Amino acid sequence: MTRHRTLAFIILFNLFMGACAMPASPRQAGESAEVPQGEAQPQAKEPLLTDTPGSGAPAESPEAANPAKVRATPTPLVPLDEIISGGPPPDGIPPIDEPKFVDVEEADEWLNDKEPVIVVEINDIIKAYPLQIMTWHEIVNDQFGDKPVTVTFCPLCNTALVFDREVNGTVYDFGTSGRLYNSALVMYDRQTGSWWSQVMGKAIVGEMTGTQLEFLPAAILSWVDFKAAHPDGLVLSRDTGYRRPYGANPYALYDTPGSRPFLFRGKIDPRLDAMERVVGVELNGEAKAYPFSTLAEKRVVADTVGGQAIVVFYYPGTASALDKTTIAESRDVGAAAVFLPDLDGERLTFDIDQDGNIVDEKTGSVWNILGEAISGPMQGKKLTPVVHG
Repeated sequence: MTRHRTLAFIILFNLFMGACAMPASPRQAGESAEVPQGEAQPQAKEPLLTDTPGSGAPAESPEAANPAKVRATPTPLVPLDEIISGGPPPDGIPPIDEPKFVDVEEADEWLNDKEPVIVVEINDIIKAYPLQIMTWHEIVNDQFGDKPVTVTFCPLCNTALVFDREVNGTVYDFGTSGRLYNSALVMYDRQTGSWWSQVMGKAIVGEMTGTQLEFLPAAILSWVDFKAAHPDGLVLSRDTGYRRPYGANPYALYDTPGSRPFLFRGKIDPRLDAMERVVGVELNGEAKAYPFSTLAEKRVVADTVGGQAIVVFYYPGTASALDKTTIAESRDVGAAAVFLPDLDGERLTFDIDQDGNIVDEKTGSVWNILGEAISGPMQGKKLTPVVHG
Protein backbone atom coordinates (compact mmCIF):
# COMPACT_ATOMS: atom_id res chain seq x y z
CA MET A 1 0.00 0.00 0.00
CA THR A 2 1.42 3.38 -0.95
CA ARG A 3 0.83 6.54 1.02
CA HIS A 4 2.62 9.24 -0.95
CA ARG A 5 -0.64 10.38 -2.51
CA THR A 6 -1.95 11.21 0.95
CA LEU A 7 0.82 13.64 1.54
CA ALA A 8 0.73 15.10 -1.94
CA PHE A 9 -2.97 15.64 -1.37
CA ILE A 10 -2.21 17.31 1.92
CA ILE A 11 0.25 19.70 0.33
CA LEU A 12 -2.17 20.63 -2.44
CA PHE A 13 -4.70 21.23 0.29
CA ASN A 14 -2.21 23.50 2.03
CA LEU A 15 -2.95 22.17 5.46
CA PHE A 16 -0.32 24.36 6.94
CA MET A 17 2.36 25.85 4.85
CA GLY A 18 5.59 24.12 4.45
CA ALA A 19 9.20 24.99 4.58
CA CYS A 20 12.08 23.15 5.99
CA ALA A 21 15.71 23.01 5.26
CA MET A 22 19.24 21.73 5.00
CA PRO A 23 21.44 18.53 4.84
CA ALA A 24 24.71 17.30 6.41
CA SER A 25 26.06 15.90 9.64
CA PRO A 26 25.62 18.31 12.57
CA ARG A 27 29.30 17.94 13.26
CA GLN A 28 30.40 18.46 9.68
CA ALA A 29 28.18 21.04 8.11
CA GLY A 30 28.35 24.78 8.54
CA GLU A 31 25.34 26.55 9.95
CA SER A 32 23.56 29.67 8.91
CA ALA A 33 21.83 32.38 10.88
CA GLU A 34 19.42 32.93 8.00
CA VAL A 35 15.76 32.31 8.62
CA PRO A 36 12.72 32.42 6.33
CA GLN A 37 12.04 35.86 4.94
CA GLY A 38 8.34 35.69 4.17
CA GLU A 39 5.09 37.19 5.25
CA ALA A 40 5.37 35.65 8.70
CA GLN A 41 8.77 36.56 10.13
CA PRO A 42 10.32 34.49 12.92
CA GLN A 43 10.17 36.43 16.17
CA ALA A 44 12.15 34.37 18.66
CA LYS A 45 13.48 36.60 21.42
CA GLU A 46 16.92 34.96 21.36
CA PRO A 47 19.28 34.49 18.39
CA LEU A 48 17.95 31.76 16.14
CA LEU A 49 21.34 30.10 15.64
CA THR A 50 24.07 30.53 18.21
CA ASP A 51 26.59 27.85 17.25
CA THR A 52 29.93 28.82 15.79
CA PRO A 53 29.64 28.08 12.04
CA GLY A 54 31.90 25.32 10.77
CA SER A 55 33.64 25.14 7.43
CA GLY A 56 30.75 23.35 5.78
CA ALA A 57 30.74 20.05 3.93
CA PRO A 58 33.45 19.60 1.29
CA ALA A 59 32.24 20.26 -2.22
CA GLU A 60 32.93 16.70 -3.33
CA SER A 61 30.99 15.09 -0.47
CA PRO A 62 27.41 13.77 -0.77
CA GLU A 63 26.42 16.31 1.88
CA ALA A 64 27.28 19.22 -0.39
CA ALA A 65 26.37 17.63 -3.71
CA ASN A 66 23.45 18.86 -5.78
CA PRO A 67 21.98 15.70 -7.33
CA ALA A 68 20.05 17.83 -9.81
CA LYS A 69 23.39 18.62 -11.50
CA VAL A 70 24.50 14.99 -11.83
CA ARG A 71 23.54 13.89 -15.32
CA ALA A 72 23.85 10.19 -14.58
CA THR A 73 21.00 10.21 -12.07
CA PRO A 74 17.45 9.17 -13.00
CA THR A 75 14.95 11.70 -14.28
CA PRO A 76 13.64 13.73 -11.31
CA LEU A 77 10.08 13.00 -10.23
CA VAL A 78 9.19 16.70 -9.99
CA PRO A 79 10.18 19.78 -12.03
CA LEU A 80 13.54 21.01 -10.76
CA ASP A 81 12.49 24.65 -10.97
CA GLU A 82 9.83 23.89 -8.35
CA ILE A 83 12.47 22.81 -5.83
CA ILE A 84 13.68 26.09 -4.36
CA SER A 85 16.06 27.28 -1.67
CA GLY A 86 14.53 27.87 1.74
CA GLY A 87 17.43 30.08 2.81
CA PRO A 88 19.75 28.01 5.05
CA PRO A 89 22.41 25.73 3.51
CA PRO A 90 22.43 21.94 3.83
CA ASP A 91 22.04 21.08 7.49
CA GLY A 92 21.89 24.77 8.35
CA ILE A 93 18.99 23.47 10.40
CA PRO A 94 20.96 20.61 11.94
CA PRO A 95 19.40 17.17 12.33
CA ILE A 96 20.01 15.20 15.49
CA ASP A 97 22.06 12.08 14.80
CA GLU A 98 22.82 10.89 18.32
CA PRO A 99 19.64 11.67 20.23
CA LYS A 100 19.64 11.56 24.00
CA PHE A 101 16.53 10.87 26.04
CA VAL A 102 15.34 11.69 29.53
CA ASP A 103 12.52 10.37 31.67
CA VAL A 104 9.14 12.02 32.08
CA GLU A 105 9.97 13.47 35.48
CA GLU A 106 13.00 15.36 34.14
CA ALA A 107 11.24 16.55 30.98
CA ASP A 108 8.33 17.80 33.07
CA GLU A 109 10.63 20.49 34.45
CA TRP A 110 10.78 22.25 31.07
CA LEU A 111 7.66 21.13 29.21
CA ASN A 112 4.31 22.86 29.69
CA ASP A 113 1.28 20.56 29.92
CA LYS A 114 -0.25 21.70 26.65
CA GLU A 115 2.97 21.74 24.62
CA PRO A 116 2.86 19.48 21.53
CA VAL A 117 5.02 16.37 21.26
CA ILE A 118 5.37 13.78 18.49
CA VAL A 119 4.66 10.34 19.91
CA VAL A 120 6.12 7.21 18.32
CA GLU A 121 5.73 3.64 19.58
CA ILE A 122 7.73 0.81 17.99
CA ASN A 123 8.87 -2.54 19.38
CA ASP A 124 7.17 -1.75 22.72
CA ILE A 125 9.32 1.37 23.04
CA ILE A 126 7.45 4.68 23.27
CA LYS A 127 9.11 8.06 22.85
CA ALA A 128 8.03 11.69 22.77
CA TYR A 129 9.77 14.29 20.60
CA PRO A 130 8.81 17.80 21.79
CA LEU A 131 8.09 20.24 18.98
CA GLN A 132 9.98 22.88 20.97
CA ILE A 133 13.07 20.87 19.97
CA MET A 134 11.96 19.49 16.60
CA THR A 135 11.19 22.99 15.29
CA TRP A 136 14.92 23.77 15.51
CA HIS A 137 16.18 20.47 14.06
CA GLU A 138 13.39 18.98 11.93
CA ILE A 139 15.01 15.53 11.68
CA VAL A 140 16.08 12.96 14.28
CA ASN A 141 17.88 9.82 13.09
CA ASP A 142 16.97 7.37 15.81
CA GLN A 143 16.76 3.69 16.68
CA PHE A 144 13.91 1.72 18.26
CA GLY A 145 15.56 -1.51 19.29
CA ASP A 146 16.78 -3.02 16.03
CA LYS A 147 14.65 -0.73 13.84
CA PRO A 148 16.36 2.39 12.42
CA VAL A 149 13.87 5.26 12.28
CA THR A 150 13.82 8.86 11.11
CA VAL A 151 11.46 11.22 12.93
CA THR A 152 10.71 14.40 10.97
CA PHE A 153 8.81 17.63 11.48
CA CYS A 154 8.23 20.34 8.89
CA PRO A 155 7.24 23.55 10.73
CA LEU A 156 5.85 25.18 7.62
CA CYS A 157 3.58 22.19 6.92
CA ASN A 158 3.04 21.18 10.53
CA THR A 159 3.66 17.62 9.33
CA ALA A 160 5.13 15.10 11.76
CA LEU A 161 6.09 12.04 9.73
CA VAL A 162 8.13 9.03 10.76
CA PHE A 163 9.92 6.58 8.48
CA ASP A 164 11.73 3.27 8.57
CA ARG A 165 15.12 4.40 7.24
CA GLU A 166 16.28 0.97 6.16
CA VAL A 167 15.74 0.29 2.46
CA ASN A 168 16.79 -3.00 0.86
CA GLY A 169 19.20 -3.74 3.67
CA THR A 170 20.85 -0.31 3.71
CA VAL A 171 20.29 2.12 6.58
CA TYR A 172 20.08 5.73 5.41
CA ASP A 173 20.87 8.81 7.47
CA PHE A 174 18.85 11.90 6.66
CA GLY A 175 19.55 15.60 6.88
CA THR A 176 17.91 18.84 5.77
CA SER A 177 18.78 19.83 2.20
CA GLY A 178 18.01 23.51 2.50
CA ARG A 179 15.42 23.07 -0.26
CA LEU A 180 11.66 23.22 -0.35
CA TYR A 181 9.14 21.59 -2.65
CA ASN A 182 5.65 23.10 -2.49
CA SER A 183 6.87 24.95 0.60
CA ALA A 184 7.64 21.64 2.33
CA LEU A 185 10.76 19.99 3.71
CA VAL A 186 13.12 18.31 1.26
CA MET A 187 15.45 15.90 3.05
CA TYR A 188 18.62 14.35 1.68
CA ASP A 189 20.36 11.10 2.51
CA ARG A 190 24.06 11.11 3.36
CA GLN A 191 24.72 7.83 1.59
CA THR A 192 23.88 9.04 -1.94
CA GLY A 193 23.04 12.74 -1.61
CA SER A 194 19.59 12.13 -3.11
CA TRP A 195 16.76 14.53 -2.26
CA TRP A 196 13.62 13.19 -0.62
CA SER A 197 10.20 14.80 -0.21
CA GLN A 198 9.20 14.55 3.44
CA VAL A 199 5.52 14.72 2.56
CA MET A 200 5.77 11.93 -0.01
CA GLY A 201 8.38 9.91 1.85
CA LYS A 202 9.96 9.39 -1.56
CA ALA A 203 13.24 10.27 -3.29
CA ILE A 204 12.51 12.88 -5.95
CA VAL A 205 16.01 13.75 -7.25
CA GLY A 206 19.24 11.75 -7.42
CA GLU A 207 20.38 8.15 -7.42
CA MET A 208 17.51 6.98 -5.21
CA THR A 209 14.78 8.67 -7.27
CA GLY A 210 11.50 6.80 -7.00
CA THR A 211 12.46 4.90 -3.84
CA GLN A 212 9.67 4.92 -1.27
CA LEU A 213 10.26 4.94 2.48
CA GLU A 214 7.84 3.07 4.72
CA PHE A 215 5.70 5.39 6.82
CA LEU A 216 5.34 4.50 10.49
CA PRO A 217 2.45 5.62 12.74
CA ALA A 218 2.95 8.80 14.76
CA ALA A 219 0.78 11.50 16.29
CA ILE A 220 1.11 14.99 17.73
CA LEU A 221 -0.51 15.35 21.14
CA SER A 222 -0.10 17.34 24.32
CA TRP A 223 2.63 16.70 26.85
CA VAL A 224 0.06 16.16 29.61
CA ASP A 225 -1.68 13.45 27.58
CA PHE A 226 1.59 11.68 26.88
CA LYS A 227 2.84 11.67 30.45
CA ALA A 228 -0.55 10.54 31.76
CA ALA A 229 -0.65 7.61 29.34
CA HIS A 230 3.02 6.65 29.51
CA PRO A 231 4.75 7.90 32.67
CA ASP A 232 7.63 5.52 31.92
CA GLY A 233 8.11 6.82 28.37
CA LEU A 234 11.27 8.40 26.98
CA VAL A 235 11.52 12.05 25.97
CA LEU A 236 13.98 13.64 23.54
CA SER A 237 16.47 15.64 25.59
CA ARG A 238 17.35 19.29 25.16
CA ASP A 239 20.96 18.14 25.35
CA THR A 240 21.33 18.07 21.57
CA GLY A 241 24.85 19.40 21.17
CA TYR A 242 23.46 22.72 19.94
CA ARG A 243 22.52 25.97 21.64
CA ARG A 244 18.96 26.90 20.77
CA PRO A 245 16.22 28.81 22.59
CA TYR A 246 14.12 25.67 22.98
CA GLY A 247 10.57 26.63 23.80
CA ALA A 248 10.69 29.69 21.55
CA ASN A 249 8.87 29.64 18.24
CA PRO A 250 10.92 31.05 15.32
CA TYR A 251 7.79 31.00 13.12
CA ALA A 252 5.63 33.27 15.26
CA LEU A 253 2.10 33.84 13.93
CA TYR A 254 2.85 31.62 10.93
CA ASP A 255 -0.38 29.64 11.21
CA THR A 256 -2.57 32.74 11.50
CA PRO A 257 -5.79 32.11 9.55
CA GLY A 258 -5.83 34.03 6.29
CA SER A 259 -2.06 34.13 5.86
CA ARG A 260 -0.23 32.55 2.94
CA PRO A 261 2.29 29.67 3.15
CA PHE A 262 5.95 30.67 2.91
CA LEU A 263 7.46 30.17 -0.57
CA PHE A 264 4.41 28.34 -1.85
CA ARG A 265 4.04 29.16 -5.54
CA GLY A 266 1.11 26.96 -6.43
CA LYS A 267 -2.58 27.75 -6.57
CA ILE A 268 -4.31 27.97 -3.21
CA ASP A 269 -7.19 25.50 -2.97
CA PRO A 270 -10.24 27.63 -2.03
CA ARG A 271 -12.10 24.83 -0.25
CA LEU A 272 -10.30 25.58 3.01
CA ASP A 273 -8.19 28.36 4.45
CA ALA A 274 -4.55 27.74 3.50
CA MET A 275 -3.63 27.53 7.18
CA GLU A 276 -6.42 25.14 8.18
CA ARG A 277 -5.02 22.11 9.95
CA VAL A 278 -6.20 18.82 8.51
CA VAL A 279 -5.69 15.14 9.13
CA GLY A 280 -4.77 13.48 5.85
CA VAL A 281 -5.41 9.78 5.31
CA GLU A 282 -4.66 7.71 2.19
CA LEU A 283 -5.55 4.05 1.93
CA ASN A 284 -5.70 1.84 -1.13
CA GLY A 285 -5.41 4.75 -3.52
CA GLU A 286 -8.06 6.99 -1.94
CA ALA A 287 -7.12 10.15 -0.03
CA LYS A 288 -9.26 12.22 2.34
CA ALA A 289 -8.65 15.26 4.52
CA TYR A 290 -10.43 15.98 7.82
CA PRO A 291 -10.27 19.67 8.86
CA PHE A 292 -9.51 20.34 12.51
CA SER A 293 -12.38 22.84 12.58
CA THR A 294 -14.77 19.97 11.82
CA LEU A 295 -13.03 17.55 14.18
CA ALA A 296 -13.17 20.06 17.04
CA GLU A 297 -16.94 20.19 16.63
CA LYS A 298 -17.62 16.49 16.13
CA ARG A 299 -14.75 15.06 18.25
CA VAL A 300 -15.20 11.60 16.65
CA VAL A 301 -15.52 10.91 12.94
CA ALA A 302 -16.14 7.40 11.58
CA ASP A 303 -15.47 6.98 7.88
CA THR A 304 -14.25 4.65 5.16
CA VAL A 305 -11.14 5.36 3.07
CA GLY A 306 -10.18 3.06 0.23
CA GLY A 307 -12.67 0.49 1.48
CA GLN A 308 -11.13 0.49 4.97
CA ALA A 309 -13.13 1.60 7.99
CA ILE A 310 -11.34 4.20 10.14
CA VAL A 311 -12.14 6.42 13.10
CA VAL A 312 -10.63 9.82 13.81
CA PHE A 313 -10.34 10.98 17.43
CA TYR A 314 -9.94 14.62 18.48
CA TYR A 315 -9.20 15.99 21.93
CA PRO A 316 -8.67 19.67 22.82
CA GLY A 317 -5.73 20.82 24.92
CA THR A 318 -2.71 20.84 22.59
CA ALA A 319 -0.98 24.14 21.79
CA SER A 320 0.07 25.26 18.34
CA ALA A 321 3.83 25.25 17.77
CA LEU A 322 3.47 28.07 15.24
CA ASP A 323 1.47 30.74 17.04
CA LYS A 324 3.02 32.81 19.85
CA THR A 325 6.75 33.46 20.22
CA THR A 326 6.63 31.06 23.17
CA ILE A 327 5.03 27.72 22.34
CA ALA A 328 3.68 27.20 25.86
CA GLU A 329 1.66 30.42 25.50
CA SER A 330 0.18 29.55 22.10
CA ARG A 331 -3.48 28.95 21.39
CA ASP A 332 -5.14 25.58 21.77
CA VAL A 333 -5.52 23.81 18.42
CA GLY A 334 -6.20 20.35 19.79
CA ALA A 335 -4.86 16.98 18.65
CA ALA A 336 -6.17 14.29 16.33
CA ALA A 337 -5.27 10.69 15.59
CA VAL A 338 -6.59 7.94 13.32
CA PHE A 339 -7.28 4.29 14.11
CA LEU A 340 -8.89 1.13 12.82
CA PRO A 341 -12.17 0.68 14.74
CA ASP A 342 -11.97 -3.11 14.66
CA LEU A 343 -10.80 -4.84 17.82
CA ASP A 344 -10.85 -8.55 18.67
CA GLY A 345 -12.96 -9.28 15.61
CA GLU A 346 -15.59 -6.68 16.44
CA ARG A 347 -16.19 -3.22 14.99
CA LEU A 348 -16.54 -0.58 17.67
CA THR A 349 -18.49 2.65 17.39
CA PHE A 350 -17.58 5.71 19.42
CA ASP A 351 -19.29 8.75 20.88
CA ILE A 352 -18.68 11.52 23.43
CA ASP A 353 -19.94 11.15 27.00
CA GLN A 354 -21.26 13.96 29.20
CA ASP A 355 -17.75 14.61 30.54
CA GLY A 356 -16.30 15.11 27.08
CA ASN A 357 -14.54 11.75 26.95
CA ILE A 358 -14.45 9.52 23.89
CA VAL A 359 -16.23 6.26 24.74
CA ASP A 360 -17.19 3.14 22.84
CA GLU A 361 -20.94 2.65 22.66
CA LYS A 362 -20.82 -1.04 23.55
CA THR A 363 -19.11 -0.86 26.95
CA GLY A 364 -18.80 2.85 27.76
CA SER A 365 -15.04 2.45 28.19
CA VAL A 366 -13.06 5.70 27.93
CA TRP A 367 -10.43 5.99 25.17
CA ASN A 368 -7.57 8.48 25.04
CA ILE A 369 -6.02 10.27 22.06
CA LEU A 370 -3.58 7.36 21.61
CA GLY A 371 -6.44 4.94 21.02
CA GLU A 372 -5.97 3.29 24.41
CA ALA A 373 -8.87 2.30 26.67
CA ILE A 374 -8.00 3.90 30.01
CA SER A 375 -11.07 2.93 32.04
CA GLY A 376 -14.09 0.66 31.83
CA PRO A 377 -14.48 -2.97 30.76
CA MET A 378 -12.04 -2.57 27.86
CA GLN A 379 -9.28 -0.93 29.91
CA GLY A 380 -5.88 -1.99 28.60
CA LYS A 381 -7.11 -2.59 25.06
CA LYS A 382 -5.57 -0.61 22.22
CA LEU A 383 -6.74 0.31 18.72
CA THR A 384 -4.44 -0.12 15.72
CA PRO A 385 -3.12 3.29 14.59
CA VAL A 386 -3.39 4.41 10.97
CA VAL A 387 -0.61 6.43 9.34
CA HIS A 388 -1.79 9.97 8.75
CA GLY A 389 -0.42 13.39 7.94
